[in-house]
Amino acid sequence: MAVWALGINHNTAPLDLRGRFAFALDQIAPTLQGLRSALTSATHHPQVETAILSTCNRTEIYCAANAPALDHTLGWLAQSGGVSPEVLRSHSYLLEDGGVARHAFRVASGLDSMVLGEAQILGQLKNAVRAAEDAGALGSTLHQLFQRSFAVAKEVRSSTEIGAHSISMAAAAVRLASQLFEDLTQIRILFVGAGEMIELVSTHFAARHPKQMTIANRTAERGEKLAAQFGASTMPLAELPEHLHEYDAVISCTASTLPIIGLGAVERALKKRKHRPIFMVDLAVPRDIESEVKDLRDVYLYTVDDLASVVRTGQAQRQAAVEQAEVIIDHGVQSFLHWLEQRNPQGGAVPLIQQLNQQTDAWRAQEIARAKKLLAKGEDVDTVLEALSRGLTQKMLHGSMTALRQGSEAEREQAAATVQRLFLRGRTAQGSQR
Repeated sequence: MAVWALGINHNTAPLDLRGRFAFALDQIAPTLQGLRSALTSATHHPQVETAILSTCNRTEIYCAANAPALDHTLGWLAQSGGVSPEVLRSHSYLLEDGGVARHAFRVASGLDSMVLGEAQILGQLKNAVRAAEDAGALGSTLHQLFQRSFAVAKEVRSSTEIGAHSISMAAAAVRLASQLFEDLTQIRILFVGAGEMIELVSTHFAARHPKQMTIANRTAERGEKLAAQFGASTMPLAELPEHLHEYDAVISCTASTLPIIGLGAVERALKKRKHRPIFMVDLAVPRDIESEVKDLRDVYLYTVDDLASVVRTGQAQRQAAVEQAEVIIDHGVQSFLHWLEQRNPQGGAVPLIQQLNQQTDAWRAQEIARAKKLLAKGEDVDTVLEALSRGLTQKMLHGSMTALRQGSEAEREQAAATVQRLFLRGRTAQGSQR
């Protein structure tokens, strides 16, 4: 079974390109069905396993099948994002087998995140795996890969201080706002969206007791539920343009495929504010706020990529924890590769064990048949048993005896060492146990 992964992330692709390949959770099931259909046609293998991890920082496709189809995977993803395979190839990474395991373990442990050691990615990975399971796209190989990823991440979290000094995206947003506004208790904040990221950012800003917090969301029930946690007000998303000027800070993170805050709306808001500055953070991929807004004189707009320099502080303090985590990951990779090798019908120990069992069964059947014939002829039972045991022994040792007598000197020495390890040491150990 071949395992491979294709991905783009914050290190390899710019924000706008990542936005082309962002998949909302409710899109995952039909997307996986299309991907599996394409790869099944390409590999002629009906049991292709697939999973898609899509966050603001990365989109990764994990696959397992008897025949690898890396080029087909890349072609399918390029088409889904509306770019050429050449463009995608220049910004993507392709991983196979051990490389896939190492990458998945590092991702789950927060070692491959923009915020080193952040814990949110583990929940996002679990959601992606759950979505693949619900879509019937996850088989035993990818199931093992991801379950081992979760176990490794848990060990990294419990055994190291990888997350002890990390600064989250939410905390970074508060820090940047503090640099613009002298007193956060005097500002009005608008949160656009009501998902997990907005909840995290709202929690951090609520701790600073701003003058007003408002949640604008497409679904009223979800927005009201989040607003109740922080004593915030709510606003229908459709009313956002006419009320935008009332807010000093706007934090947005929705699953919209198109920007929901345009240049014109922000220009009109600035005019009503008499050009008092607006602090804006766009945590969505694709963008929620048109990129041209950043060019406006009185707007301070930050994207997830703009926050990178803030969240990477404390890197030196975490280096020792990273080294410890890599050791845990190395062990996990070797364990997964061993499991994969055992299941591989084209290699590993399992096929050899099967062949040995088949051969010894054949020898045993031959000697039993011979013994039955001798007994039928009236031969003494002890004589027949002696002949049976001697026949089995000779068949089992024939290959070893031949190797000890034939071949070059080096080959004979290697054969002698193997025979010593397999037969004589075992006999010594059994003798000592008696």
